[in-house]
Amino acid sequence: MGRLDGKVAFVTGAARGQGRSHAVELAREGADVIAVDIAHDLPDLGLAYQLGSAEELAVTAAEVRALGRRIITAECDVRDAVSLGAALAAGVAEFGRLDIVAANAGIGANPTPAHDTAEDAWAHQLDVNLTGVWKTCSVAIPHLVEAGRGGSIILTSSMAGLRGYRNMASYSAAKHGVVGLMRSLAAELAEHSIRVNSVHPTQVDTPMLMNDAVFQAFRPDLEHPTRDDFAVASQNMHALPLPWVESVDVSRAVLFLASEDARYITGVALPIDAGLLIN
Repeated sequence: MGRLDGKVAFVTGAARGQGRSHAVELAREGADVIAVDIAHDLPDLGLAYQLGSAEELAVTAAEVRALGRRIITAECDVRDAVSLGAALAAGVAEFGRLDIVAANAGIGANPTPAHDTAEDAWAHQLDVNLTGVWKTCSVAIPHLVEAGRGGSIILTSSMAGLRGYRNMASYSAAKHGVVGLMRSLAAELAEHSIRVNSVHPTQVDTPMLMNDAVFQAFRPDLEHPTRDDFAVASQNMHALPLPWVESVDVSRAVLFLASEDARYITGVALPIDAGLLIN
């Protein structure tokens, strides 16, 4: 018996990286999955990496089905509450319930001093990384409350949501905002036995991190820094001897918070930080 047998999970940003890993790990423990992702690139965001694709979302679906679980996928933008709500409603109609929300979708930021950050870049960070999380919760909460079975909502923040990072003010502001949202929702929803927590990963080995803009930000002493060069600087952030964690390390924290093992845990900001806060 899996820890999530009979449960249904809603995962945003599920095409790859942490989102795919969350979907797969929740399915491994018995959950059926409603998985959404924008599933195409958005050049207007000006990111240093490409967003997930429809092909990658299909891979997520295949991996979940290979575990014997059901999955429904949809391509939608977490900034669009109408399409997000429609995708979730279709999934709930198909599977008959909703129990877990993993509000994971987010974007990285190009390292820039706060006073040099362009207004549109600032707006993109808040729109996706904070407002998108709020919209995800807003469309999901009515399903959880109406069912009357409780539930678990896990918001993806970052270690940048617990401390300020130089040249990452827009990202850090949005991720700090996720903590405030989590704590407010935890207080509001406790009477419905709906728990709300946030996870705070340090560096995670995904395309959001592994790109030239990040390498250069961490190793400005080098003209063309590589992944290995970045690893040295990233290692120095952590007390444990590793430069970054893997998506599955975050997913196992999400799984714990989603499960009955965490049945009395709510309003908690959980670091997965390799000792960053104590280093």
